[in-house]
Amino acid sequence: MPLLTWKNKKLSETAPANLETDAWINTSSPPKNRLIRGNNLAIMTALLPEYEGRINLIYIDPPFFTNRKFTARIGRNKNSRKPKEWETVAGYQDNWNDLDTYLDFLYQRLHIMHRLLAPDGTLYLHLDWHANAYARVLLDEIFGAENLNNEIIWTYHGPSPIKTAFNRKHDTILAYVKDQKNYTFNVDDIRVPYNENTVKTFKSSKKAGFGKTPNLKRGKVPEDWWYFPVVARLHNERTGYPTQKPESLLERIIKASSNKGDLVADFFCGSGTTARVADDLERNFITTDATWQATRVTLSRLAQKGASFSLEQDTHSPLPKLERVDFAELVGTRVCIRTKYLSTLAYWEIDQDWDGKLFLSGTQAILPARRGEIPPEIALEGKIGNQISVRAVGINGERYQTILKK
Repeated sequence: MPLLTWKNKKLSETAPANLETDAWINTSSPPKNRLIRGNNLAIMTALLPEYEGRINLIYIDPPFFTNRKFTARIGRNKNSRKPKEWETVAGYQDNWNDLDTYLDFLYQRLHIMHRLLAPDGTLYLHLDWHANAYARVLLDEIFGAENLNNEIIWTYHGPSPIKTAFNRKHDTILAYVKDQKNYTFNVDDIRVPYNENTVKTFKSSKKAGFGKTPNLKRGKVPEDWWYFPVVARLHNERTGYPTQKPESLLERIIKASSNKGDLVADFFCGSGTTARVADDLERNFITTDATWQATRVTLSRLAQKGASFSLEQDTHSPLPKLERVDFAELVGTRVCIRTKYLSTLAYWEIDQDWDGKLFLSGTQAILPARRGEIPPEIALEGKIGNQISVRAVGINGERYQTILKK
């Protein structure tokens, strides 16, 4: 079997991350779901003792080797057709010294993902034309060429400035199973309706050249090319995070290759789509990212839908420090944000019986992605302790905390 080689190719030993829990969101007991900020190679190494051979599905959307810097949109009320007017912050960097560096980056991580996968597990690797050919050879080496289950094309529309070649309007998703003889594929969960012309054809001729009449009501198994609109066209999903993937894309993957109660992982979580959809579909999740921007977008999306999860950090690349700022006050049984801070916040939350250690986020207020204002107050319900901790994330990523006394 052909193998890729590059300078200094070898598996390196990585020190495990020192994982520390910062908060539990929407739960007062240890959650099954985890959102972790830090270097994913160190995090995955730290997860091996507990999760080796236990993750049923891994989907990753790593950097594509574009050699670009991506920004995230944070401002609103600007013309969406004029990017130069947007307020932005750093998103993530997809810059590399050379192809060797990029390949080594993937190689180290894919090996650990293979170890983390359950015996019946599947890995979906999402890339584009820049590096998918190299990645396939890497995956053949790690998983075995016989375990390539699908090469999926995600096609989409959108403007393109290219005038010297055909417009590049597809990504490639490589699906590898750990064992070709034993893997999850829920064919009936992903069926789609036959198109109208096909239905008309079969109604006019029972077999229509196919040899037998299909069950038109049951629908068909999708081909290995998929059309889903990009998030730029989906106003209800947009977060402003660059390269965000549509929920419908992840829904198909998660339904196909996992079952309710299974564990789904995404180690390049970006805007948090994988975790959000996994939670919708009653799967458990582990999701990680190296950047605080991605972590906080994911935190907001998951909290907004009521997901229960832990927020964790690698102490070697910690979350931003909590600044003690008097930004909230207690008015009766309501926590209110002081007016001068209201326009600066993207997210705030309350632990209404704080023990001085682990923050239990029971209620959150979130700035809508497109229109509307962040709720200025939250009414306290149930048990109220002697200390109420209020935390907030500013629109530029700052973290604040204030302690209120009854």
